[in-house]
Amino acid sequence: MKVIVGLGNPGEEYENTRHNIGFYMLDKYFEYKKNDAKWKKKFNGLYKKMVINGEKVLFLKPLSYMNLSGTVVSEYVNFFKVNIDDLLIISDDLDLNIGNYKLKEKGSSGGHNGLKSIQQCLKTDIYKRLKIGISNDKRIDTKDYVLSKFSKDEKIKLEKVSGVVNSILDDFLKIDFSKLMNLYNKKNR
Repeated sequence: MKVIVGLGNPGEEYENTRHNIGFYMLDKYFEYKKNDAKWKKKFNGLYKKMVINGEKVLFLKPLSYMNLSGTVVSEYVNFFKVNIDDLLIISDDLDLNIGNYKLKEKGSSGGHNGLKSIQQCLKTDIYKRLKIGISNDKRIDTKDYVLSKFSKDEKIKLEKVSGVVNSILDDFLKIDFSKLMNLYNKKNR
């Protein structure tokens, strides 16, 4: 079973904020798949299961706040006996411009509290991730910035990126991750 996690914060006040890009990308994927099945709740997370290309796939939105995401992710990993190699985390990244994305198979949290929590709970930094650029405005406190909403122009760029993310998620289920990185990773534009 593959598990694809979109990171975000629960609650209406956080909808469509930069930090909730993981939730957004999962929602766009389900639109693309024309899957309107209801999210189910378990272990303080919302999940959906699908079978894609004969493979069981669980999609997860942790309902804890970002800095506690690892608790929810590890509960799902343990309960469903998921191999860490079959886990993909979708998160925002301040170091990538909006419109950019990057696949990684290991590394530090880069200061991202959700990734930091996941690494602490899984006791490893070797897990796959898809980082989605949200840019960075150094004039605004980082906490306020990641909780801010996207502008109209930024939403247009995100819409384009969501199409690429849909393809990445489809291919994640079919091809080796190193090939996936070679296929999709590009320099910042």
